[in-house]
Amino acid sequence: MDTPRLVGWTRSLQDTTALDGVVRLIEPLVDVAFASGKRGEVLRGDWLGHAVHPVLTDVVLGTWGSATILDLIGGRDSQAAAQRLLGVSLLAVGPTAWSGWAEWASAPDRDKRVGVVHAVTNGAAAAIFASSWLARRRGEHAVGVRRSLAGAAMATVGGYLGGHLAASRKVGTHDAAFDAG
Repeated sequence: MDTPRLVGWTRSLQDTTALDGVVRLIEPLVDVAFASGKRGEVLRGDWLGHAVHPVLTDVVLGTWGSATILDLIGGRDSQAAAQRLLGVSLLAVGPTAWSGWAEWASAPDRDKRVGVVHAVTNGAAAAIFASSWLARRRGEHAVGVRRSLAGAAMATVGGYLGGHLAASRKVGTHDAAFDAG
């Protein structure tokens, strides 16, 4: 059976040593800012025995997705709700990214390469959604909707890569008790 193209692309990304320069450049910054000491323990979810990042991504992706659905089928009456959902997502995106960086710091190099692309695509999605929120604040709802659709496309790529890291590569904090039989 042939390997699906998306799987092949993802494996190529894992093996792209050209990303190692970026990884090495940001590793010390990430360690200091997000992965060390009490801050790292909290952001990783050591206190919970489970990674915090996936829970927080549900908030961000859920609000982005809900706003986009309201944009597509909610009609004029849902415009304010869609804007509020985007506002909530923008408040949650920082802690979500910080917890992701805390997990990234202890990942192997193959996963750090994918993680960098994951972070860049999600950062771009967040910026696009922020520009959508700003357009809506200016009363340019149609512009905001178009930007949200672009943000949703970008977030889909980032979400795929994050899902790959969590499900296929098993990146994430977990308590050793889960390893027992």
